[in-house]
Order: sequence, then C-alpha cells, then structure tokens
Amino acid sequence: MKIGLFGMPLHPPTRNRGEVYVEDAERVILADKLGFEEVFIGEHVSCTTEPIPAPMMFLASLISRTKNIKLGTGVLALPNHHPALVAAEAAMFDHLSNGRFLMGIGPGGLASDMELFDVLDGQIRNEKMMESIDIILDLWKTDPPYAVKTKHYEFGIGATVIPELGVGTIGKPLQQPHPPIFSTAMSPFSGSVKTAVERGWAPMTANFCPQFVVQSHWQKYVEGCESIGVEATGDEWRVSRNMVIASTDAEAKDRVFDPNGGNYYYFSYLWEVLKAANYTAVMKQDPSTPDEDLTVDDLIESMVIYGSPDTVTEKLQAFRESTGPFGTLLLSMMDGSGVNEERERETMTLLANEVAPRFQGQPALA
Repeated sequence: MKIGLFGMPLHPPTRNRGEVYVEDAERVILADKLGFEEVFIGEHVSCTTEPIPAPMMFLASLISRTKNIKLGTGVLALPNHHPALVAAEAAMFDHLSNGRFLMGIGPGGLASDMELFDVLDGQIRNEKMMESIDIILDLWKTDPPYAVKTKHYEFGIGATVIPELGVGTIGKPLQQPHPPIFSTAMSPFSGSVKTAVERGWAPMTANFCPQFVVQSHWQKYVEGCESIGVEATGDEWRVSRNMVIASTDAEAKDRVFDPNGGNYYYFSYLWEVLKAANYTAVMKQDPSTPDEDLTVDDLIESMVIYGSPDTVTEKLQAFRESTGPFGTLLLSMMDGSGVNEERERETMTLLANEVAPRFQGQPALA
C-alpha cells in the first residue's frame, strides 16, 4: 500500500487566503520529503472555504520546490471548462512538471459552481464531463485541422492552420499517450467507479465516505474489472481517509474530538453543506438513518481513523480487509489553525515513518 495526500483543501473562510496557500504548499513540500507518492488538490471557484479555483496554478508553484511527489488535480471539474483550454493547459503542466502530472477529472461537486457554470442538471453535467474528456484525448492524439461536434460542444480550427509554423496546433502532453487519468467517487455504489475501470482510469474514493460506501465502491471496481476481463487487484484504486495519529490513543482521541480541531471543523462544515444539498447519504454508514439522529461526533467516529501508530495500523488493516485492497491511501488535508498545523504534521510523519512501512514491508523512512 502506497500513501498520498488529498486536499480539497478546506479552511475557515475568515482566514487570510495568502496564509492558507502557504500552509497548503508547505504541507505538500513536507509530504514530498516524507516520501508520499502523490498529492491531489481540489478545484472550487465560488467558495472561500475551499479557496483554490485553479489547482494546476497552485501545483505549478510547487514543481521546483518538490523532487519526487506526483502532482494531481483532485479534480478538474470538466463541465466548467472549455475542453480545448483544459487540453492545452494540462499538456503544458505535464511538460513543466517533467511528467509528474496526474489528471484527476470529475463533474464537480460544489453546488454554487454548478449554478455559476449553468450545469445544475446532473444528467447534462455528466454528459459534458464524458464528452469533454473524450475531446481532450482526441485533441492530444490528432493534428489539425480539428472539427469537434458533440451534443454540448462544437468548435474547430481549419482555415487558420499553418502547419509549418505550428499555428493552429494544440500542444500534446509529455506522458504518452496521455497522463494517468483519475476520477472521484462518493455516492454509494457509484457507477463512476465501474466506468473509470472500464476506461482505464484510476478511481478515487472520497474521504467523507463511511465504510459501507467504500465497500460499495470495491464492488463496482470488481464489476468494472470483470467487464473488461482483468483481475481485480485494487492496485489502481485510491481511498482517501481522515486520520489523526499521536503518540498515544488518548492523545489522538482528544485531538480528533477537539471542537477547535481540524477534523471537527471539517465534518461540521461538510455536514451542513451536504444537508443543504440534500446529499447526506454519502456520509451515512446506514443510509436509512435520519439526519437529525447524527452528530458531528458520530460522523467523526464513523469516518476518521485515529490512535497511536500501533492502533492506527490495526484499524487500517481491519478497514482494508473489510472494504477491499486499495493500492493507495490518500491522507486528507485538514486546516492548520492554531495547534492544528503541528498536529497535522505529526500525523503525516507518523503515517510515513511508522504506519506505512508495516504495509510495505520496508524500513521506516529517515
């Protein structure tokens, strides 16, 4: 099992934006030093609580400040962008990062962004996403002239092409035939997991999914593998988790249930957002449980792995045996207000140095 980092990222809207960008960047730099394999950063245009509208721009600032960690979008909300622009910018980023780019894509999950870009209709949103990625892949494997016509997109370059000068040509990525593609899933029995496997993409399960939902994603992963006749190893499946690791179980418990803690803020915020969107099923271990019967403490107990390194190792092993053999664990980034930044760094360090090596059969990192 490999380890990575996943950040929406999420911060109180009252915090200085410049400060949280520095905080998030330093978190990625630490992950690189600790040997984390990859990081995914989310995209949200119309939300100051989730303050990164352009993940590739943010990640580009980290290319020269990191050495090995792969840099991924988590995710590019394709219905909100023109596919030709995504193709050109993603190809550029792949070259800038010398092939460290991981292309996470999705339909988007923030309701205010959906309203902003006029894609509140779920069917239209999903159609646009699938059309967009197909267009992007076609642009990367063909030369001009281009003539695109789908249900939702129509554009091209023909009359102004000058091949010998490169005019009219959309750049291709460094990684061939294209950078690895990832897609996220959070709904119970999400069909996007099966689609991802069938398309040769890597599915990623969101961190705010309880065990029941993660188990359902493994079932869809297996279905996808069966449909294309490959073994369901789980190697390409990513599962994101909130974790709190401290020197003792008692200390970890105090931190995770601290009303001023990063995880407490995270689940308080997300629960209210999902209630407003009538989409709370993604966070319920039992989908029939009424919203009013669940507290923030219940959500934390259901979705956060916490304890000493020994306890977290045991919990993680049991979780993985129950849900399915995911190949990469993505640690979810929490806000670092006050004492929380030190706590987050300790969790990352203990995960990399004391927990992960037990799953890899390798000595602890220096």
